Amino acid sequence: MASLKEIKTRISSVNSTKKITSAMKMIASSKLHRAQSAISNFLPYQQKLDAILTNLLSSDATYDSPFIQEREVKRVGIVVFASNSSLCGAYNANVIKDFTATYNKFKPLGKENILIYPVGKKIADTVKKQGLKSQGDYKEMADKPAFQDVQALAKNLISKFVNRELDEVVLIYHHFVSTGSQKLQNKVYLPFDLSRPEAKDGASNSYGVDYIFEPSKEEILESLIPTVLYSRLYAALLDATASEHAARTVAMQIATDNAEELNQELTIVYNKTRQQAVTNELLDIIGGASALQ
Repeated sequence: MASLKEIKTRISSVNSTKKITSAMKMIASSKLHRAQSAISNFLPYQQKLDAILTNLLSSDATYDSPFIQEREVKRVGIVVFASNSSLCGAYNANVIKDFTATYNKFKPLGKENILIYPVGKKIADTVKKQGLKSQGDYKEMADKPAFQDVQALAKNLISKFVNRELDEVVLIYHHFVSTGSQKLQNKVYLPFDLSRPEAKDGASNSYGVDYIFEPSKEEILESLIPTVLYSRLYAALLDATASEHAARTVAMQIATDNAEELNQELTIVYNKTRQQAVTNELLDIIGGASALQ
Protein backbone atom coordinates (compact mmCIF):
# COMPACT_ATOMS: atom_id res chain seq x y z
CA MET A 1 0.00 0.00 0.00
CA ALA A 2 1.26 3.50 -0.84
CA SER A 3 2.45 5.67 2.02
CA LEU A 4 0.58 8.77 3.18
CA LYS A 5 3.27 10.98 1.67
CA GLU A 6 2.95 9.29 -1.75
CA ILE A 7 -0.85 9.60 -1.74
CA LYS A 8 -0.64 13.25 -0.70
CA THR A 9 1.82 13.90 -3.54
CA ARG A 10 -0.57 12.27 -6.03
CA ILE A 11 -3.49 14.35 -4.73
CA SER A 12 -1.41 17.50 -5.17
CA SER A 13 -0.43 16.44 -8.71
CA VAL A 14 -4.05 15.69 -9.69
CA ASN A 15 -5.18 19.06 -8.32
CA SER A 16 -2.50 20.83 -10.39
CA THR A 17 -3.61 18.96 -13.51
CA LYS A 18 -7.24 19.83 -12.77
CA LYS A 19 -6.37 23.54 -12.58
CA ILE A 20 -4.61 23.34 -15.96
CA THR A 21 -7.43 21.47 -17.73
CA SER A 22 -10.02 23.78 -16.19
CA ALA A 23 -8.12 26.85 -17.44
CA MET A 24 -7.73 25.30 -20.91
CA LYS A 25 -11.45 24.55 -21.00
CA MET A 26 -12.26 28.20 -20.22
CA ILE A 27 -9.86 29.42 -22.93
CA ALA A 28 -11.27 26.98 -25.51
CA SER A 29 -14.82 27.96 -24.54
CA SER A 30 -13.99 31.63 -25.08
CA LYS A 31 -12.44 30.91 -28.49
CA LEU A 32 -15.43 28.74 -29.39
CA HIS A 33 -17.81 31.62 -28.67
CA ARG A 34 -15.91 33.86 -31.11
CA ALA A 35 -15.67 31.10 -33.72
CA GLN A 36 -19.42 30.37 -33.41
CA SER A 37 -20.14 34.03 -33.91
CA ALA A 38 -17.97 34.14 -37.04
CA ILE A 39 -19.50 31.05 -38.67
CA SER A 40 -23.06 32.09 -37.72
CA ASN A 41 -22.57 35.49 -39.35
CA PHE A 42 -20.88 34.17 -42.50
CA LEU A 43 -22.77 30.94 -43.23
CA PRO A 44 -26.13 32.50 -44.31
CA TYR A 45 -24.27 34.74 -46.77
CA GLN A 46 -22.31 31.78 -48.18
CA GLN A 47 -25.40 29.57 -48.45
CA LYS A 48 -27.38 32.27 -50.27
CA LEU A 49 -24.53 32.81 -52.73
CA ASP A 50 -24.38 29.05 -53.28
CA ALA A 51 -28.12 28.86 -53.97
CA ILE A 52 -28.04 31.79 -56.43
CA LEU A 53 -25.10 30.34 -58.34
CA THR A 54 -26.59 26.84 -58.44
CA ASN A 55 -29.88 28.25 -59.80
CA LEU A 56 -28.06 30.31 -62.43
CA LEU A 57 -25.88 27.48 -63.69
CA SER A 58 -28.58 24.81 -63.66
CA SER A 59 -31.23 27.01 -65.33
CA ASP A 60 -29.21 27.58 -68.49
CA ALA A 61 -27.71 24.54 -70.18
CA THR A 62 -26.16 26.73 -72.90
CA TYR A 63 -23.67 28.34 -70.54
CA ASP A 64 -20.47 26.32 -70.75
CA SER A 65 -18.46 26.84 -67.57
CA PRO A 66 -15.26 24.91 -66.79
CA PHE A 67 -16.35 24.79 -63.16
CA ILE A 68 -19.28 22.46 -63.86
CA GLN A 69 -17.55 20.13 -66.30
CA GLU A 70 -16.95 16.69 -64.85
CA ARG A 71 -13.96 15.03 -66.47
CA GLU A 72 -11.89 11.94 -65.97
CA VAL A 73 -9.91 12.34 -62.77
CA LYS A 74 -6.21 12.11 -63.57
CA ARG A 75 -4.96 14.65 -61.05
CA VAL A 76 -6.63 15.50 -57.77
CA GLY A 77 -6.17 18.08 -55.02
CA ILE A 78 -6.96 17.32 -51.37
CA VAL A 79 -7.43 20.22 -48.95
CA VAL A 80 -7.43 18.98 -45.34
CA PHE A 81 -8.29 21.06 -42.28
CA ALA A 82 -6.88 20.04 -38.87
CA SER A 83 -5.51 21.91 -35.84
CA ASN A 84 -2.07 23.17 -34.86
CA SER A 85 -2.25 21.75 -31.34
CA SER A 86 -3.55 18.61 -29.66
CA LEU A 87 -5.70 18.03 -26.55
CA CYS A 88 -8.92 18.15 -28.56
CA GLY A 89 -10.10 14.57 -28.28
CA ALA A 90 -10.41 12.57 -31.49
CA TYR A 91 -10.68 15.70 -33.66
CA ASN A 92 -7.31 15.33 -35.42
CA ALA A 93 -7.36 11.52 -35.40
CA ASN A 94 -10.65 11.50 -37.33
CA VAL A 95 -9.34 13.99 -39.90
CA ILE A 96 -6.13 11.98 -40.39
CA LYS A 97 -8.10 8.73 -40.74
CA ASP A 98 -10.38 10.21 -43.40
CA PHE A 99 -7.45 11.81 -45.24
CA THR A 100 -5.60 8.47 -45.33
CA ALA A 101 -8.70 6.72 -46.72
CA THR A 102 -9.16 9.45 -49.36
CA TYR A 103 -5.49 9.36 -50.32
CA ASN A 104 -5.60 5.55 -50.67
CA LYS A 105 -8.66 5.89 -52.92
CA PHE A 106 -6.69 8.09 -55.33
CA LYS A 107 -3.40 6.25 -54.86
CA PRO A 108 -3.66 4.42 -58.23
CA LEU A 109 -3.27 7.84 -59.91
CA GLY A 110 0.31 8.00 -58.61
CA LYS A 111 1.85 10.09 -55.84
CA GLU A 112 2.81 12.88 -58.24
CA ASN A 113 -0.83 13.30 -59.32
CA ILE A 114 -2.20 13.86 -55.81
CA LEU A 115 -1.64 17.42 -54.59
CA ILE A 116 -2.08 17.85 -50.83
CA TYR A 117 -2.91 21.15 -49.12
CA PRO A 118 -2.66 20.58 -45.34
CA VAL A 119 -4.18 23.34 -43.19
CA GLY A 120 -2.91 22.79 -39.63
CA LYS A 121 0.30 21.47 -38.08
CA LYS A 122 -1.14 18.07 -37.12
CA ILE A 123 -2.12 17.12 -40.67
CA ALA A 124 1.06 18.70 -42.08
CA ASP A 125 3.16 16.52 -39.76
CA THR A 126 1.17 13.44 -40.82
CA VAL A 127 1.73 14.21 -44.50
CA LYS A 128 5.46 14.57 -43.85
CA LYS A 129 5.64 11.32 -41.83
CA GLN A 130 3.92 9.43 -44.64
CA GLY A 131 6.61 10.64 -47.03
CA LEU A 132 4.20 12.82 -49.01
CA LYS A 133 4.76 16.32 -50.34
CA SER A 134 2.55 19.22 -49.29
CA GLN A 135 1.81 22.13 -51.60
CA GLY A 136 2.51 24.83 -49.04
CA ASP A 137 2.59 25.85 -45.39
CA TYR A 138 -0.88 26.77 -44.13
CA LYS A 139 -0.35 26.39 -40.37
CA GLU A 140 -1.04 30.06 -39.60
CA MET A 141 -4.41 29.83 -41.36
CA ALA A 142 -5.57 27.20 -38.84
CA ASP A 143 -4.92 29.51 -35.87
CA LYS A 144 -5.99 32.81 -37.41
CA PRO A 145 -8.65 32.35 -40.11
CA ALA A 146 -8.30 35.23 -42.56
CA PHE A 147 -10.29 35.68 -45.77
CA GLN A 148 -7.21 36.99 -47.63
CA ASP A 149 -5.26 33.78 -46.93
CA VAL A 150 -8.21 31.63 -48.00
CA GLN A 151 -8.64 33.71 -51.14
CA ALA A 152 -5.00 33.13 -52.11
CA LEU A 153 -5.39 29.36 -51.66
CA ALA A 154 -8.71 29.35 -53.57
CA LYS A 155 -7.15 31.29 -56.48
CA ASN A 156 -4.38 28.70 -56.65
CA LEU A 157 -6.91 25.84 -56.78
CA ILE A 158 -9.10 27.64 -59.33
CA SER A 159 -6.14 28.34 -61.59
CA LYS A 160 -4.99 24.72 -61.50
CA PHE A 161 -8.52 23.44 -62.18
CA VAL A 162 -9.15 25.79 -65.10
CA ASN A 163 -5.75 24.98 -66.63
CA ARG A 164 -6.50 21.23 -66.21
CA GLU A 165 -3.65 20.76 -63.77
CA LEU A 166 -6.35 19.39 -61.44
CA ASP A 167 -9.46 17.47 -62.43
CA GLU A 168 -11.06 17.38 -58.99
CA VAL A 169 -10.57 19.12 -55.65
CA VAL A 170 -11.75 17.54 -52.38
CA LEU A 171 -12.26 19.23 -49.01
CA ILE A 172 -11.93 17.33 -45.71
CA TYR A 173 -13.05 19.21 -42.60
CA HIS A 174 -15.35 19.07 -39.58
CA HIS A 175 -18.75 20.74 -39.79
CA PHE A 176 -19.77 22.40 -36.51
CA VAL A 177 -23.21 21.27 -35.37
CA SER A 178 -23.04 21.99 -31.64
CA THR A 179 -20.49 21.99 -28.83
CA GLY A 180 -20.92 18.26 -28.39
CA SER A 181 -21.30 17.33 -32.06
CA GLN A 182 -19.03 17.88 -35.07
CA LYS A 183 -19.56 16.00 -38.34
CA LEU A 184 -16.61 15.09 -40.54
CA GLN A 185 -17.19 16.25 -44.13
CA ASN A 186 -15.58 14.93 -47.31
CA LYS A 187 -16.87 17.12 -50.14
CA VAL A 188 -16.01 17.82 -53.75
CA TYR A 189 -15.01 21.50 -54.04
CA LEU A 190 -14.48 21.45 -57.79
CA PRO A 191 -16.28 20.83 -60.12
CA PHE A 192 -19.57 22.34 -58.92
CA ASP A 193 -22.39 20.12 -57.76
CA LEU A 194 -25.55 21.47 -59.42
CA SER A 195 -28.01 19.42 -57.38
CA ARG A 196 -30.78 21.55 -55.93
CA PRO A 197 -30.44 22.48 -52.25
CA GLU A 198 -33.02 20.78 -50.03
CA ALA A 199 -35.77 22.63 -48.26
CA LYS A 200 -36.05 22.66 -44.47
CA ASP A 201 -38.72 19.95 -44.48
CA GLY A 202 -36.44 17.64 -46.48
CA ALA A 203 -38.30 18.09 -49.76
CA SER A 204 -36.40 19.08 -52.86
CA ASN A 205 -36.76 22.62 -54.18
CA SER A 206 -37.95 21.84 -57.69
CA TYR A 207 -38.98 25.36 -58.61
CA GLY A 208 -36.72 27.68 -60.56
CA VAL A 209 -35.90 31.31 -60.01
CA ASP A 210 -36.33 33.81 -62.83
CA TYR A 211 -33.54 36.38 -62.52
CA ILE A 212 -33.27 39.67 -64.35
CA PHE A 213 -29.63 40.25 -65.35
CA GLU A 214 -27.81 43.54 -65.50
CA PRO A 215 -25.36 43.65 -67.20
CA SER A 216 -25.26 40.20 -68.86
CA LYS A 217 -25.53 36.73 -67.32
CA GLU A 218 -22.02 35.84 -68.50
CA GLU A 219 -20.44 38.90 -66.84
CA ILE A 220 -22.29 38.22 -63.59
CA LEU A 221 -21.21 34.58 -63.53
CA GLU A 222 -17.58 35.48 -64.24
CA SER A 223 -17.63 37.62 -61.09
CA LEU A 224 -19.92 35.40 -59.00
CA ILE A 225 -18.19 32.04 -59.49
CA PRO A 226 -14.84 33.04 -57.92
CA THR A 227 -16.67 34.80 -55.08
CA VAL A 228 -18.65 31.63 -54.30
CA LEU A 229 -15.49 29.51 -54.40
CA TYR A 230 -13.73 31.87 -51.99
CA SER A 231 -16.73 31.83 -49.65
CA ARG A 232 -17.03 28.02 -49.72
CA LEU A 233 -13.41 27.56 -48.72
CA TYR A 234 -13.62 30.27 -46.05
CA ALA A 235 -16.80 28.69 -44.63
CA ALA A 236 -15.01 25.33 -44.43
CA LEU A 237 -12.13 26.95 -42.52
CA LEU A 238 -14.50 28.69 -40.09
CA ASP A 239 -16.40 25.42 -39.63
CA ALA A 240 -13.17 23.54 -38.88
CA THR A 241 -12.01 26.21 -36.41
CA ALA A 242 -15.29 26.19 -34.50
CA SER A 243 -15.25 22.38 -34.44
CA GLU A 244 -11.70 22.32 -33.08
CA HIS A 245 -12.52 24.66 -30.19
CA ALA A 246 -15.72 22.72 -29.45
CA ALA A 247 -13.83 19.42 -29.38
CA ARG A 248 -11.17 20.91 -27.07
CA THR A 249 -13.81 22.40 -24.76
CA VAL A 250 -15.47 18.99 -24.36
CA ALA A 251 -12.15 17.16 -23.98
CA MET A 252 -10.92 19.53 -21.28
CA GLN A 253 -14.27 19.34 -19.45
CA ILE A 254 -14.03 15.53 -19.42
CA ALA A 255 -10.41 15.73 -18.24
CA THR A 256 -11.41 18.12 -15.44
CA ASP A 257 -14.27 15.84 -14.37
CA ASN A 258 -11.95 12.82 -14.37
CA ALA A 259 -9.39 14.71 -12.28
CA GLU A 260 -12.10 15.62 -9.75
CA GLU A 261 -13.26 11.99 -9.58
CA LEU A 262 -9.69 10.71 -9.14
CA ASN A 263 -9.08 13.35 -6.48
CA GLN A 264 -12.08 12.14 -4.50
CA GLU A 265 -10.94 8.52 -4.74
CA LEU A 266 -7.41 9.41 -3.61
CA THR A 267 -8.80 11.46 -0.70
CA ILE A 268 -10.80 8.42 0.48
CA VAL A 269 -7.71 6.21 0.20
CA TYR A 270 -5.67 8.84 2.08
CA ASN A 271 -8.21 9.06 4.90
CA LYS A 272 -8.45 5.26 5.21
CA THR A 273 -4.66 4.90 5.25
CA ARG A 274 -4.33 7.67 7.83
CA GLN A 275 -7.05 6.11 10.00
CA GLN A 276 -5.32 2.74 9.77
CA ALA A 277 -1.97 4.31 10.77
CA VAL A 278 -3.58 6.02 13.79
CA THR A 279 -5.29 2.77 14.79
CA ASN A 280 -1.99 0.89 14.58
CA GLU A 281 -0.27 3.50 16.74
CA LEU A 282 -3.02 3.27 19.35
CA LEU A 283 -2.74 -0.52 19.39
CA ASP A 284 1.05 -0.24 19.86
CA ILE A 285 0.55 2.18 22.80
CA ILE A 286 -2.09 -0.08 24.41
CA GLY A 287 0.11 -3.14 23.84
CA GLY A 288 3.13 -1.40 25.38
CA ALA A 289 1.13 -0.24 28.42
CA SER A 290 -0.21 -3.78 29.00
CA ALA A 291 3.31 -5.22 28.88
CA LEU A 292 4.48 -2.82 31.65
CA GLN A 293 1.75 -3.92 34.08
